[in-house]
Amino acid sequence: MIRQPFHLVEYSPWPLTAAIGALLMTSGTAMWFHGHGMFCMTIGLIIILLTMLQWWRDVIREGSYLGFHTSMVTKGLRWGMILFITSEILFFFAFFWAFFQSSLAPTPELGCSWPPTGIYPLNPFAIPLLNTAVLLASGVTVTWAHHALIEGNRKEAIQALTTTVMLGMYFTLLQSMEYWEAPFTIADSVYGSTFFVATGFHGLHVLIGSMFLLVCLIRTSLHQFSSGHHFGFEAAAWYWHFVDVVWIFLYLSIYWWGS
Repeated sequence: MIRQPFHLVEYSPWPLTAAIGALLMTSGTAMWFHGHGMFCMTIGLIIILLTMLQWWRDVIREGSYLGFHTSMVTKGLRWGMILFITSEILFFFAFFWAFFQSSLAPTPELGCSWPPTGIYPLNPFAIPLLNTAVLLASGVTVTWAHHALIEGNRKEAIQALTTTVMLGMYFTLLQSMEYWEAPFTIADSVYGSTFFVATGFHGLHVLIGSMFLLVCLIRTSLHQFSSGHHFGFEAAAWYWHFVDVVWIFLYLSIYWWGS
């Protein structure tokens, strides 16, 4: 048998099931918006969650038990995560472009003013400011968890990760309350559209990041990370810091300057 530092991935059904789940969930969500029930969306969501569970299980087996994640493979995973976060930056760049395109030169249809005539924006020094503090605090705790892992202090890493996940859930709860009490909707001109699309996708990323960190918390509890082998956590930490930075730009531009 020829030994080489690369990991040749075996055939897997999970990319196919993920694609099917994403198709069902997105089309089902559109059907739900038009009053056709939540059945298709729910089935798609269940398929997505089961796929995540199985796919992560396989990756954990490859990295923690089978020894496939060599230094060369880990280097490739790092570059893969860097490119993924870069694509996410460009994704949010489009939303900021739409916001500034409309806000810097408001058209007569918007009343030649920003916020548009008839729109009453949220107070940036209420829930949005609290959410900013929550996310900044979560950035500190996830960094604390990283340093604890490097030093081999599993107890502190678990404490810091637990705090980070709780802060992420608290952020999601606060944003849900904000949406519920907002005096405008996604249908209220380009202001409502850019606000809910940009902040909504960010909220989705917070949920994904919280799940990512929750998996890392479980793996840390099961002794699957060591001081020199914990890229799964590093990738989650990078993603979480990216979410923090995007929120700062959202707060400064849409909540504060845009109001």
